[in-house]
Amino acid sequence: MKPAEEYILNQPELYRDIILNLQVIIEKELPDAVLLFKWKIPYYYLNDKPFCFLNASHKGKYVDLAFNKGYQLQQHLEFLVGEKRNTFKSLRYFSIEDINVTVLKEIISEAKSLH
Repeated sequence: MKPAEEYILNQPELYRDIILNLQVIIEKELPDAVLLFKWKIPYYYLNDKPFCFLNASHKGKYVDLAFNKGYQLQQHLEFLVGEKRNTFKSLRYFSIEDINVTVLKEIISEAKSLH
């Protein structure tokens, strides 16, 4: 098993379910993206460049989907979290129900245009 897959499958159920749902949407929207394991987290690369990563925060009880050029994003700013970060902004999910597929797809599309 690849390290990124192992990371995901070894998460507690809540985080694993959120990540797996996000993974399906990301891979549908970005069929050319490659999932790698960088900096001890699952990281999607697009055109050989870092694009976004998935991080389960057990302390904060959420999953972050963070975009490398997050501070350049202009859409759906009310959903993006950028605390204590210079370049990343993320969508933060506390449950599967928090996943707004429309917002997620639009942010992925915008991030791809910046890539």
